[in-house]
Amino acid sequence: MYINNPTIKISEWIFLYFCTSNLKNMEKNQPSELEKKVRNVIEQIRPYLQADGGDIEFISLSEDNVVNVELHGACGSCPYSRLTLKNGVEEAMKRAVPEVKSVESI
Repeated sequence: MYINNPTIKISEWIFLYFCTSNLKNMEKNQPSELEKKVRNVIEQIRPYLQADGGDIEFISLSEDNVVNVELHGACGSCPYSRLTLKNGVEEAMKRAVPEVKSVESI
């Protein structure tokens, strides 16, 4: 970094550099409005899966609006988990958040 102001100490420049870069990183790590909606839908679906001994965890939302989740417990090993994911979770997600293209289990 080029310092062109002789009255500011090097330590102040370093401090300012790290503060501004941390703010930029914090902004990048903030969930988008779409991700907040997706997480909300998952929280609404979760009790139904937990009632059957399973669970669902949000992993990520891709740039092309594909939701990646992980199924746990009974849902992770159930032969009908794909059916639950596509006909249950994905349909509920698309109804609540039309921007979502699909829900995939990783």
